[in-house]
Amino acid sequence: MNQFYDQVPDIISGKDLDYLSDMFNWTYGAYKSTYNSINSVTDEELKNILNKASNIFEGNLNKILNILNNGGTHE
Repeated sequence: MNQFYDQVPDIISGKDLDYLSDMFNWTYGAYKSTYNSINSVTDEELKNILNKASNIFEGNLNKILNILNNGGTHE
């Protein structure tokens, strides 16, 4: 059953959903670890690095949620 599309449909397959779910879980774990570590670190340089990392992870989480909320469109 070969189907050819002029334009890629705005859908998320089951395999895509599994991959997005894994990406979300990995990223959330990294976000949670870095965010929770910020207050226990006394070195300001390390604290800034952890803060930047947690912001990157949070941005990635929002991108994944945006993909899921838009049903596969990347707007």
